[in-house]
Amino acid sequence: MLLSALVAFAHHLAAFALAATLVVELVTLRGELTVASARRLLNVDRIYGIAAMAIIVIGIARVVWFEKGTGYYLHSAPFIAKMILFAAIGLLSIQPTLTFLSWRKALAENRAPAVSADAQRKLRSIVHIELALLAVLILCAALMAKGVGFFGG
Repeated sequence: MLLSALVAFAHHLAAFALAATLVVELVTLRGELTVASARRLLNVDRIYGIAAMAIIVIGIARVVWFEKGTGYYLHSAPFIAKMILFAAIGLLSIQPTLTFLSWRKALAENRAPAVSADAQRKLRSIVHIELALLAVLILCAALMAKGVGFFGG
């Protein structure tokens, strides 16, 4: 029981870290991109990736070994929706990650990356969408936890 609680804690901690990184990205993309803010985005995006991987690994462990078992989760509409939303958020995160990674050469030369206002707005829009989908994912988690949307099995 204690191990299950600790695994749940780690899963939630990773989820909060992921949410926090998205908020930091959103706020950082609001201003002018400097060497410092571009480095922050690159580092925060790295943390985002680590948090996402932790969510996946710990989530699989919870489903298979620590919670109600795969039979329950695979018959839960909110769980399936959560997985689809998580995948969508992950797919959306590809563009910002590739953009941030493309800045490494400029940052190595201690230069701010050249990013147009339109490109920066697009990045902010993507992060906004990721955060909105994350809010819906959290709703699905609450519904799943309460057994709403369970369809037999």
